[in-house]
Amino acid sequence: MYERVVTWARGFPPAAVDTGLMLIALIAQLAPFLSGDRHWPLPCYAVAVAVSVPVIWRRRAPFAVLLATEAAAAGYDLVPGGPRQPLWYGALIAMFTVAAQAPRWQRISAIVIIGWGAFLLTGSIETAARGALLWTTAYVMGRAWANRREEVRTLQERARHLERERELEAERERSRIARDMHDILAHAVSITIAQAEAGPVVMKQGPARTEEAFDAIAAAGREAMAQLRRILGVLDASGEGARAPQPTLDEIAELVGNVSQVGGVAVTLTVLGQPGTVPPDAGVAAYRIVQEALTNVLKHARARTVTVTLDWRGDDLVITVADDGRGPRRTTGQAPGHGLIGIRERAASCGGSATAGPAPGGRGFQVEARLPGKTVEVAR
Repeated sequence: MYERVVTWARGFPPAAVDTGLMLIALIAQLAPFLSGDRHWPLPCYAVAVAVSVPVIWRRRAPFAVLLATEAAAAGYDLVPGGPRQPLWYGALIAMFTVAAQAPRWQRISAIVIIGWGAFLLTGSIETAARGALLWTTAYVMGRAWANRREEVRTLQERARHLERERELEAERERSRIARDMHDILAHAVSITIAQAEAGPVVMKQGPARTEEAFDAIAAAGREAMAQLRRILGVLDASGEGARAPQPTLDEIAELVGNVSQVGGVAVTLTVLGQPGTVPPDAGVAAYRIVQEALTNVLKHARARTVTVTLDWRGDDLVITVADDGRGPRRTTGQAPGHGLIGIRERAASCGGSATAGPAPGGRGFQVEARLPGKTVEVAR
């Protein structure tokens, strides 16, 4: 509920949000004046307005707004005949803003000023204690807001770093693939040219020698085609290639440890059932699926914990990556991201399948992939 309200509020311009807060504080500040049939002195209304209106400028000068609202609130004691012990909502909003975005020296100054004011300028210990509790609550909420915002910024920065690493890895792999293709084609073409140039000579040596030359040309072509298929087969729709050497199923534990160490998210690995073996292409797919799912968690989920489960069910391996983050934020009709498409394609490339959606219980997101333990012929 809290995150929904924050996301909804971020859709409005900052000036509109601050104006709305000012109006809410002003209405709440004037509410005590509407009780009963008494006619309150006009200066009391002026103080209520003076405490609330500066909230509009809270982002530009939070410390100045706090001092202005506090000075206006202190003037209320000089006006007799007003409602007793009002709550200064505008000043509390200003204290929240100071705690959330003001420099350290201003935050310390605010604590000192409010602390001394609570115990020296109030009329009773009960009032001072209540005021100290309100100011402390506003300050703590502001610091919590600032810490959460910094945490999100850090996670976004780490996600951008991982994304850049993936791009660099893809560039290096494309260069490797280009070199491999050059070597394969150069070797096959060289053999073909050599056998073709020797054709007139071997034809004079008889049909058997001529047949051997043509067999060599055909074998070189078939070998080149097979190697090219293997190289091109590891490319996905986005052009990203697999690493050299290819990752294996055993390296998932290291991947989980690295993400948990540098990603700011607690990632745990659980293995269920009797561990078996999978074909090499399924091992590469398993590693890449876990890698992509963890990258999506860092980029989008804002999760605190992630569980990676390798469940051996007979000959098949079921991989589950579940987080406790905010879950999917995709609207109706919007296409899934490239990461989820890549996960499904990697699973399908080795005869498996993959699904993604809200985690059981409605909290978080879950990716599940089933990979066969035996080689499966996949139509290309």
